Amino acid sequence: MVKGDQSNIITALRSDILRMEGLRPGTTPVDLGLGTMGKSFPNGSFPLGAVHEFLSPLPEDTASTSGFISGILSSLMGDNGTVLWISASRTIFPPALNSFGVRPDRVVFVDLNKEKDVMWVMDEALKCGALTAVVGEMKEIGFTESRRLQLAVEQSQVTGFIVRHDAKINTTACVSRWRITPLASELINDLPGVGFPQWRVELLRMRNGRAGV
Repeated sequence: MVKGDQSNIITALRSDILRMEGLRPGTTPVDLGLGTMGKSFPNGSFPLGAVHEFLSPLPEDTASTSGFISGILSSLMGDNGTVLWISASRTIFPPALNSFGVRPDRVVFVDLNKEKDVMWVMDEALKCGALTAVVGEMKEIGFTESRRLQLAVEQSQVTGFIVRHDAKINTTACVSRWRITPLASELINDLPGVGFPQWRVELLRMRNGRAGV
């Protein structure tokens, strides 16, 4: 067996393992503009058709996390994608999404009265293959609930994002866990005022990948 054949077999086996674990290997890597952090993803490609978890216990963390997720959505949606954003306490100002390359008219906001309904709506939304992605804001999520969401996206290939307003770290079935925290803005030519937003991006866990900052 030649070396090239061995390499092809290893690549095929890795792809099979990813599929069995609920990850769809991307045929075309999605460039999220994260530089070297992209090497932390399995096969160097951000996992689509999977559920990603973001820890966001403070209001300022939620603002940074929403901006970061919006940047990812911009890459995933292209010109025709549609996203559902589900929350019982929405704080996003839709026109501000334009700053991250997301057209507000392509985002459907589902505002609920009860926190407990967010999980049910997100579960149902993730089963709809016509959507590009679903974002759900909730206080906490357990392994059983997260596993149900992961099973849903394995069928629909929709990408899910969970924004958790809770600092507690527990075991979930999400393929990744992130924490996005704000940093001082980058001033333009040392001029006073508010500059470009900056964040500390921590990839705390990535299934079949590795953590990174």
